[in-house]
Amino acid sequence: MLPGALLLSALLWPAAAHSFCGFYVASGDARLFNHASQVVLVRDGDRTVLTMANDFSGEPQQFAIVIPVPTVLEKGQIHVGDKALLDHLDAYSAPRLVEYFDENPCQLRVADEALRPSMALKSAVGGSARERSLGVTIEARYTVGEYDILILSATQSSGLETWLRGNGYRIPAGAARVLGGYIKQGMKFFVAKVNLKERQKLGFSYLRPIQVAYESPKFMLPIRLGMVNADGPQDLLVYALTRTGRVETVNYRTVKLPSDLEVPLFVKDKFADFYRALFDEAAKNNAMTAVFTEYAWDMAWCDPCAADPLSRDELRQLGVFWLDEAQKPGGRGGAAAQNAFITRLHLRYDAAHFPEDLVFQTTADRSNFQGRYILRHPWTGTEDCAAAKSYRAGLRERRAQQAKNLAGLTGWSLEQIRKQMAVNADWSAPEDHIRWWERIWKD
Repeated sequence: MLPGALLLSALLWPAAAHSFCGFYVASGDARLFNHASQVVLVRDGDRTVLTMANDFSGEPQQFAIVIPVPTVLEKGQIHVGDKALLDHLDAYSAPRLVEYFDENPCQLRVADEALRPSMALKSAVGGSARERSLGVTIEARYTVGEYDILILSATQSSGLETWLRGNGYRIPAGAARVLGGYIKQGMKFFVAKVNLKERQKLGFSYLRPIQVAYESPKFMLPIRLGMVNADGPQDLLVYALTRTGRVETVNYRTVKLPSDLEVPLFVKDKFADFYRALFDEAAKNNAMTAVFTEYAWDMAWCDPCAADPLSRDELRQLGVFWLDEAQKPGGRGGAAAQNAFITRLHLRYDAAHFPEDLVFQTTADRSNFQGRYILRHPWTGTEDCAAAKSYRAGLRERRAQQAKNLAGLTGWSLEQIRKQMAVNADWSAPEDHIRWWERIWKD
């Protein structure tokens, strides 16, 4: 099965396998989550470019997908992309761990202000008599890269199901009901299989992402078909690129991930476990009915940077089609070379909690947000000024708050957190206690 059932609607052949599986320190990327899918949505006005990652594991002849689309697509509207672009976008936008070091409190500086960087910085068509009797029409037929693609329309879900089964697609029980919903909306069906000869000619050892460009007033992502044969909740990452601002869902709550909290130092060595637990807890606390914003930022810069922003060429390959307008008289592109705002959305979904497809809207909100978790290393000097005494006295309270933060974020036991922090019952640590003779011969 495609991860997240291709997040959209993958109807797969039987043998398909499961897949998808300061300064910046580490990130919580898409690979941390099992059954996770990724899509990129580039949106401006009624124009959309959709990139779907195919992290399919199995024999290529067993790969097949069926995706509802709002219109009949011409061949030029379909493209095969580069998986490295999604990997870069994931790395750039992933929640991250950052690390700072306390300064000498005996120096006349406001340490806390120095430690926290500002977040406000800057073909052939038609069909046979058999197809027509089933209410199925092949609207278009293309070969694009290593994929053979059909664009279908249908008048009845049972006929479409029969056609798909007769053409080698294994349709899970319950698919007809969901297909019927899309047919009533007047949607078409994008069907893709791997062309083995073309794949061998091109020389790729993996399946590249499929990209489609279309115009529709509907800004949505169909996910219901992908839940028909799912064996549990799935994770979906949506990277939305606009030139106006943040993207949010309109038929589900969009909430920001808990962020900007200090956590104990040991989290550095187990960030993957920490972030998985954090997202599990956030999903549970919101009854698995929310879509989480993990990142929202102007692509022209970042702070801190988990990876460099995408280049102008990379953005164009993902379908950011308005970039050249910045160079044209009267264009709305603006001065920034990228002129693209990214929103990273993450949801965990199943049929019980997400009965509807995702519907989005673009906003004018360009305020920055990132899932960011902070490590603060204590100062370990031996100076004994009044500020140092006050600083050391405050470390216990700080450690206690970091442990409380971690427990609240992850649901982990406070007692287990204390043990991993190697602190005493009063939250003191060995470095808190400077012995009297260490103050005599200091530099």
